[in-house]
Amino acid sequence: MRQLHRLTVLGTAAATIAHEFNNLMTPVVGYAKYAADSGDMELMKKALLMTLKQTAIACAMSDRVLGLASNEVRPGRRVDVRELIDDAIACLCRDLSKDGIALKVDVQDGLFVEAVAEQLQQVLFNLLINAREALQGTAGRIVVSAEQTSDNHVSIAVRDTGKGIAPELQQRIFEPFFTSKDSNGNGRRCGVGLGLAVCRDIVQENHGRIRVESEVGVGTTFTISLPAAPAAHA
Repeated sequence: MRQLHRLTVLGTAAATIAHEFNNLMTPVVGYAKYAADSGDMELMKKALLMTLKQTAIACAMSDRVLGLASNEVRPGRRVDVRELIDDAIACLCRDLSKDGIALKVDVQDGLFVEAVAEQLQQVLFNLLINAREALQGTAGRIVVSAEQTSDNHVSIAVRDTGKGIAPELQQRIFEPFFTSKDSNGNGRRCGVGLGLAVCRDIVQENHGRIRVESEVGVGTTFTISLPAAPAAHA
């Protein structure tokens, strides 16, 4: 039984790595191709910097997954929430307005959380990808907001005006291997249902909570609540 459990953990970890590496490397490849085709040296420099940043995130994600079996806990640091959100948006590579999507960022000044920055960026990137997919083929809006709450937490929300999630599915979307995404038209499901399960685990590892609110035909909001970081020493 112990060996079976170990194989299950390793199999899930391998699937998680494959899924997340695909998400992380997609913007790197897209940006690099665009930069190479343009011949713009400044754009090539930005593509190289993105590659370095995404590689660091991939390494951090691998360390997190591989550390599951040993219950390894990585130390957090004081993270600027606005920088975190801006970096996650930059990883999308493509300008959302080209797909008819309006993006609004509304972040309260001076917000900091104590967390592993690369892990939280991975979560926000996943949520932004999901929001963009929810608006696929239609014009709509994505709003990313953050504010300090009365209980000394920081609330980060990613809202979209997409198709929404049916009530009976909302209780299951954080389950590993469950997906509410439709088929891509070739009889294959879009995604393997690991993204939100990974997001939930990362948020919990950083002492936070994640929840979803959605209405079919109106849109979806994912809200992350994390403890605010103590004030920096002078």
